[in-house]
Amino acid sequence: MKRRTGVLKGLFVLVLLQIAGTTLSSLWLPMLPGPIVGLVLLLLGLAFLGAVPESLQKAASLLLQYLPLMLMIHAAGIMTSYELLFDEFAVVIVALLASLLVTIPVCGWLLQFLARRMGGEQP
Repeated sequence: MKRRTGVLKGLFVLVLLQIAGTTLSSLWLPMLPGPIVGLVLLLLGLAFLGAVPESLQKAASLLLQYLPLMLMIHAAGIMTSYELLFDEFAVVIVALLASLLVTIPVCGWLLQFLARRMGGEQP
């Protein structure tokens, strides 16, 4: 029973932050999606606390188990709109390549930074 209470508390916090983000987005930041503003609020809250509460950790672990299922909806949407994808194929390829060229060096630099910070050896 204790596990369910922790998960429900964590899920409640996540939903509350998403609602707060959506509210802030609709009032002051219409160019940003509400869930993104909610994630920024979550990040600020966790930075203020300095740690992840156990209830939030349990809820996040539970949600991560079902992440592939949540992504299936978007994948099915892409497959049903394949004409639009083919019309914008060059733009999609350029965007994917640009994001790849940015992501790979940033991940390498982040790995080196974290390795130095943790005092470990660089890979």
